[in-house]
Amino acid sequence: MPARSAQPSSRSGTIRPDTPDIAKHSGQDNEAPMLSIQDVIDPVLVERVSEATVLGLDIGSRAAKGVLLHDGEAFVAKVWTGVNMQVTADELLADLLGLANLSEADIDYAVGTGYGRVALRFDNIPSEIITEIACHAMGAHFLNAATRTIVDIGGQDSKAIQVDPDTGKVAKFIMNDKCAAGTGRFLEKAAALLDYTVKEVGPASLEASSHPQISSQCTVFAESEIISLRARGVPRQDIAAGIHFASARRVRNLVSKVPLQEDLVFTGGVSNNAGMKHALEVLIGFPIKPTRIDAIYAGALGAAIYAQQFLTERRRTLARQTSTGCDVSDVTARIALAEARFVARTDVKKAAYLCNYTPVELLGASGAAFIRLLKCGSSEDVSRGERITKSVFCDFTKAVLGQFETKTPVNEAVDQVFTFYTCDAMRATSQAIDNFYRPARGYIVPRNADREGSRAFFRSEILSFRGDLEQLTGREIHDEDVQAQIGLFNRVRAIVRDISALRKRRNPPLDGRAFLEIARAAATLEAEELIPLLEEVRERLTRVPDQGARRLRLMMCGGIIADGDRKILDLVEDEIGAAIVVEDHCTGLSPFYQDTNAAGDPWRALAEAYLDRAPCARQVPLDRRVEFAVNLAREYDVDGVLFTYLKFCPCYGLTKGKFLNAFQEAGFPVLELANDYSQGDDGQIKTRLEAFVEVLTEKAEA
Repeated sequence: MPARSAQPSSRSGTIRPDTPDIAKHSGQDNEAPMLSIQDVIDPVLVERVSEATVLGLDIGSRAAKGVLLHDGEAFVAKVWTGVNMQVTADELLADLLGLANLSEADIDYAVGTGYGRVALRFDNIPSEIITEIACHAMGAHFLNAATRTIVDIGGQDSKAIQVDPDTGKVAKFIMNDKCAAGTGRFLEKAAALLDYTVKEVGPASLEASSHPQISSQCTVFAESEIISLRARGVPRQDIAAGIHFASARRVRNLVSKVPLQEDLVFTGGVSNNAGMKHALEVLIGFPIKPTRIDAIYAGALGAAIYAQQFLTERRRTLARQTSTGCDVSDVTARIALAEARFVARTDVKKAAYLCNYTPVELLGASGAAFIRLLKCGSSEDVSRGERITKSVFCDFTKAVLGQFETKTPVNEAVDQVFTFYTCDAMRATSQAIDNFYRPARGYIVPRNADREGSRAFFRSEILSFRGDLEQLTGREIHDEDVQAQIGLFNRVRAIVRDISALRKRRNPPLDGRAFLEIARAAATLEAEELIPLLEEVRERLTRVPDQGARRLRLMMCGGIIADGDRKILDLVEDEIGAAIVVEDHCTGLSPFYQDTNAAGDPWRALAEAYLDRAPCARQVPLDRRVEFAVNLAREYDVDGVLFTYLKFCPCYGLTKGKFLNAFQEAGFPVLELANDYSQGDDGQIKTRLEAFVEVLTEKAEA
């Protein structure tokens, strides 16, 4: 039974002979090997391949690969990826059907994967779309049954995948961030700077007598170094070797986290680069396993194997249910009205705050109108803010400053900003507001809440806040005013907790975004207006029957999710079909989790309540926050955790290891996502989320 290989097609005009051939296996396409399935698949697994006619298409950013399994034969084809992914897929399909002398009607099932998978449609073929992470794992498994670790380097990203050797399913994976360093695109640009094609740069690197150190962290820096090395007369082949070792170091660091094990298979377009393969083998200390066919076809082969499984099981891998959450648009409308009213008021002083360590009870008692500055802002806001602060600050702090710079109505309306800060970035933001836009005052939150001295100090800071508010409003704040507000906000917290508890149901009546709207209302509306609104919402949600299939339940944990920053929630709840059922971040459930003592000294009560709540990750001991997060995951019976934080976050970015380890030790799979407010990484984040949900779904069904 032959496996026939199609030449890269030029019928659609997408073949580019002079384009660096990052995906082409050296010589193998021209040899058109006539291999049977027995010669392609690991002998241990040959019996698991049926004679069904199934199709796997892997539409990569540079090349599209296809594998057609039919009646014991394997047909492979490759075309260059064009602008239109569907046209590319159609071209690839036509090539495969021509090789096999079949029509579309003969195909029993198809699976699409890769960079362009989201654009694929097969009107006449039963089909499914799954991630390239799952497909590369399955494909590598069927090429080599002992595979435990995969390095997949494509044109736009690189991945390290841990594979279950018994099933071929993904056990763990990690991707590079959106920087191109260590990817095929990086090698392509570096080769051009050396006047090589990508086909040439790998072999050239093997002729090097040395390999200079080149940055593995940033493509832009690496390009500057390459130009500098050429100017100094360093031989091209030596620079080429330095490039490959720089890329390989980055990939080695990636793969060491899955963890690195022998029987490693190298897939993706860059797997044909001899220089990269050599550098990886030197750095990891053992040889990469050879495969029976060109490893660029691993993803397409895995897709074909999945197609065979889906045909047998007659099911989909994911329950892609859209959100069934109850409508809370009335809450959103009330928030908009409250913001407009805040802007329009002229009868009172208007205060804003940044961090939720700021006691809102005191703001309520002051008689000032108040609001939390919580919007994530636009790219323009972030850019304007970066002019004032440093580039290494998180996008939230930049956006806050940028919205003062762009004179958004709410920011323009503020008379004074107050914040109790825990991190240096927030302290610097408060100072910048004070220097350039509005009077601002920051107060210190002691790092160690367990010390008696810390509580006394925090009480004194709250009293300073009282004095500043009295100066702003010209009105004294009495103990009984604060105690009354403590009672009101305790009622707010109790209602919010009741609403959140409804998410413990098998089929929650509200999704994660709806709950964040309720939490946002609590940061915008005055308590007297908020309480009847939330009581009505609670009653409405309670009446929603708990019925329907159980969706995959996820928890979001980590740094701030600002107003408007809904990218991950939209992907999870609209496109992937899972549900966010609880959050442990400062704009979700956590600030509502415990009440303030309404009796006795209100200043002491506020100090203890705010210090005893689930602490920010900047606080010590961190174990208290980690334990709270793990217990919340148990309480809401989640299937997995999304640990998210803004890039450059000095709190959650630095402490993530403790959270990740604690969740894993408690049996909760966890996916780390470093985020920002740009749109450039949407596709990569979606791939990670889909792959994570695929792993959780398969685990739940096992």
